[in-house]
Amino acid sequence: MTEERTTPLRERMIEDMRIRGMGDKAQKAHIRAIKDFAAFLGHSPDTATPEELRAYQLHMADTGVSPTTFNARIVALRFFFGMTCGREDMKRYMQFRTEPRKLPVVLSVEEVSDILMAAPGPGLKYRAALSISYGAGLRAAEVCALKIGDIDSDRMLIHVEQGKGGKDRKVMLSPGLLDLLRDYWCEARPEGWLFPGKPKINQISPRQLN
Repeated sequence: MTEERTTPLRERMIEDMRIRGMGDKAQKAHIRAIKDFAAFLGHSPDTATPEELRAYQLHMADTGVSPTTFNARIVALRFFFGMTCGREDMKRYMQFRTEPRKLPVVLSVEEVSDILMAAPGPGLKYRAALSISYGAGLRAAEVCALKIGDIDSDRMLIHVEQGKGGKDRKVMLSPGLLDLLRDYWCEARPEGWLFPGKPKINQISPRQLN
């Protein structure tokens, strides 16, 4: 497998994203978006014209790109032209798409319970991980990064370090969730990471949890 060549332009954009403090996931999404734009152009994206930028947006609309992906690419292009290329004027030629608003599907208490009870084994590991995600409103990556010491049973809090946006926060810990976590700890005896992966010195990955 050959490594993809990193051009000076891409390297500069990566440096700009690091300066901005973007996470790895956001950086990869921005790079993918600019790569798609460059593939459409057939030449270096920093030399794109307003008409080419307009044509690319029309191309995305005509090929059925979802509003979420469309807007994510526009965000990446605005950063690329504004920050990396110093071409603020190009932002004038970018449009965001309106996403249709739909009411979310709200599961009943019984349905949520059935889903959590159906979590695969062996043991309580995945049931506990999914329960803490649902019960405390944590993202998958936040659940995976939890350590034993983050569960504060005295104050009934969960300490989330470096969550979305690199921010720390505290969330409530319910008595029922605490009981489940205690049962899980007695069963698995994790050390360090609350939900260890393989080997145990590593945390479980968001992909495993998903």
